[in-house]
Amino acid sequence: SVGMVIDRALRGDETANYEFPLMTKEGARIEILLNATARRNPGGEIIGVVGIGQDITGRIAQEREYTRLIDTANAPIFGVDTYGRVNIWNQCAIQLVGYSTEEVMGKNLVQEFITDEFKTAVQAVLDEALHGEETANFEFP
Repeated sequence: SVGMVIDRALRGDETANYEFPLMTKEGARIEILLNATARRNPGGEIIGVVGIGQDITGRIAQEREYTRLIDTANAPIFGVDTYGRVNIWNQCAIQLVGYSTEEVMGKNLVQEFITDEFKTAVQAVLDEALHGEETANFEFP
Protein backbone atom coordinates (compact mmCIF):
# COMPACT_ATOMS: atom_id res chain seq x y z
CA SER A 1 0.00 0.00 0.00
CA VAL A 2 0.97 3.63 -0.32
CA GLY A 3 1.13 3.81 3.47
CA MET A 4 3.77 1.07 3.51
CA VAL A 5 5.78 2.92 0.84
CA ILE A 6 5.72 6.08 2.97
CA ASP A 7 6.59 4.13 6.13
CA ARG A 8 9.55 2.53 4.36
CA ALA A 9 10.76 5.92 3.11
CA LEU A 10 10.54 7.28 6.67
CA ARG A 11 12.89 4.46 7.71
CA GLY A 12 15.29 5.39 4.89
CA ASP A 13 14.27 2.62 2.47
CA GLU A 14 13.66 3.98 -1.00
CA THR A 15 10.79 2.58 -3.07
CA ALA A 16 10.89 2.72 -6.85
CA ASN A 17 8.09 2.13 -9.35
CA TYR A 18 5.17 1.38 -7.05
CA GLU A 19 1.92 1.39 -9.04
CA PHE A 20 -1.41 2.28 -7.48
CA PRO A 21 -4.80 3.74 -8.47
CA LEU A 22 -5.80 7.25 -7.41
CA MET A 23 -9.26 8.81 -7.57
CA THR A 24 -9.50 12.37 -8.88
CA LYS A 25 -11.81 14.99 -7.39
CA GLU A 26 -14.21 14.32 -10.27
CA GLY A 27 -14.27 10.59 -9.42
CA ALA A 28 -12.11 9.37 -12.30
CA ARG A 29 -9.61 6.62 -11.62
CA ILE A 30 -6.02 7.25 -12.72
CA GLU A 31 -3.00 5.00 -12.35
CA ILE A 32 0.08 6.42 -10.65
CA LEU A 33 3.69 5.25 -10.63
CA LEU A 34 5.29 6.36 -7.36
CA ASN A 35 8.92 6.71 -6.32
CA ALA A 36 9.48 7.64 -2.69
CA THR A 37 12.61 8.49 -0.76
CA ALA A 38 13.42 9.95 2.63
CA ARG A 39 13.85 13.71 2.95
CA ARG A 40 16.78 14.54 5.22
CA ASN A 41 17.94 17.67 7.01
CA PRO A 42 21.54 18.89 6.73
CA GLY A 43 22.49 16.60 9.64
CA GLY A 44 21.22 13.53 7.75
CA GLU A 45 18.16 12.98 9.94
CA ILE A 46 14.98 11.91 8.20
CA ILE A 47 12.44 14.74 8.36
CA GLY A 48 9.88 13.55 5.84
CA VAL A 49 9.28 11.85 2.54
CA VAL A 50 9.62 13.05 -1.01
CA GLY A 51 7.28 11.26 -3.37
CA ILE A 52 7.34 11.67 -7.11
CA GLY A 53 4.32 10.38 -8.97
CA GLN A 54 3.73 9.91 -12.66
CA ASP A 55 0.36 9.42 -14.36
CA ILE A 56 0.66 6.11 -16.24
CA THR A 57 -3.04 5.71 -17.04
CA GLY A 58 -2.45 6.06 -20.79
CA ARG A 59 0.43 3.60 -20.79
CA ILE A 60 -1.61 0.99 -18.93
CA ALA A 61 -4.56 1.43 -21.31
CA GLN A 62 -2.18 1.03 -24.26
CA GLU A 63 -0.69 -2.14 -22.76
CA ARG A 64 -4.19 -3.59 -22.24
CA GLU A 65 -5.14 -2.82 -25.84
CA TYR A 66 -1.89 -4.39 -27.08
CA THR A 67 -2.64 -7.51 -25.03
CA ARG A 68 -6.21 -7.64 -26.35
CA LEU A 69 -5.03 -7.31 -29.97
CA ILE A 70 -2.52 -10.13 -29.53
CA ASP A 71 -4.97 -12.40 -27.79
CA THR A 72 -7.74 -11.92 -30.37
CA ALA A 73 -5.55 -12.05 -33.50
CA ASN A 74 -6.49 -14.66 -36.08
CA ALA A 75 -2.87 -15.82 -36.29
CA PRO A 76 -0.92 -17.75 -33.68
CA ILE A 77 1.26 -15.34 -31.73
CA PHE A 78 3.83 -16.31 -29.13
CA GLY A 79 6.60 -14.50 -27.35
CA VAL A 80 9.69 -15.62 -25.51
CA ASP A 81 11.99 -13.87 -23.06
CA THR A 82 15.76 -13.65 -23.48
CA TYR A 83 16.08 -17.19 -22.11
CA GLY A 84 13.66 -18.64 -24.67
CA ARG A 85 10.86 -19.10 -22.14
CA VAL A 86 7.33 -18.53 -23.41
CA ASN A 87 5.79 -15.32 -22.07
CA ILE A 88 3.06 -14.69 -24.68
CA TRP A 89 0.68 -17.33 -26.05
CA ASN A 90 -2.50 -16.15 -27.73
CA GLN A 91 -5.87 -17.82 -28.25
CA CYS A 92 -5.09 -18.79 -31.85
CA ALA A 93 -1.90 -20.56 -30.71
CA ILE A 94 -4.00 -22.45 -28.14
CA GLN A 95 -6.50 -23.54 -30.80
CA LEU A 96 -3.83 -24.47 -33.35
CA VAL A 97 -1.38 -26.33 -31.11
CA GLY A 98 -3.67 -27.48 -28.32
CA TYR A 99 -1.51 -26.36 -25.39
CA SER A 100 -3.15 -23.96 -22.96
CA THR A 101 -1.43 -20.80 -21.80
CA GLU A 102 -0.83 -22.40 -18.41
CA GLU A 103 0.89 -25.39 -20.04
CA VAL A 104 3.41 -23.32 -22.01
CA MET A 105 4.12 -20.21 -19.93
CA GLY A 106 7.65 -20.17 -18.57
CA LYS A 107 8.72 -23.24 -20.53
CA ASN A 108 11.49 -23.18 -23.11
CA LEU A 109 9.79 -22.95 -26.50
CA VAL A 110 12.50 -24.62 -28.54
CA GLN A 111 13.46 -27.36 -26.09
CA GLU A 112 9.92 -28.39 -25.19
CA PHE A 113 7.74 -27.69 -28.23
CA ILE A 114 9.87 -27.78 -31.38
CA THR A 115 10.72 -31.09 -33.08
CA ASP A 116 14.36 -32.16 -32.99
CA GLU A 117 15.02 -31.55 -36.68
CA PHE A 118 13.98 -27.88 -36.40
CA LYS A 119 15.36 -26.94 -32.98
CA THR A 120 18.60 -25.48 -34.32
CA ALA A 121 16.91 -23.46 -37.07
CA VAL A 122 14.15 -22.11 -34.82
CA GLN A 123 16.65 -21.23 -32.10
CA ALA A 124 18.72 -19.33 -34.69
CA VAL A 125 15.66 -17.32 -35.77
CA LEU A 126 14.83 -16.48 -32.14
CA ASP A 127 18.44 -15.51 -31.42
CA GLU A 128 18.45 -13.19 -34.43
CA ALA A 129 15.20 -11.60 -33.29
CA LEU A 130 16.64 -11.06 -29.82
CA HIS A 131 19.49 -9.18 -31.51
CA GLY A 132 17.08 -6.98 -33.48
CA GLU A 133 17.17 -8.90 -36.76
CA GLU A 134 13.77 -9.70 -38.26
CA THR A 135 12.92 -12.92 -40.04
CA ALA A 136 9.88 -13.02 -42.30
CA ASN A 137 7.89 -16.11 -43.23
CA PHE A 138 10.02 -18.78 -41.58
CA GLU A 139 8.23 -22.09 -42.12
CA PHE A 140 8.56 -25.32 -40.20
CA PRO A 141 6.17 -28.25 -39.77
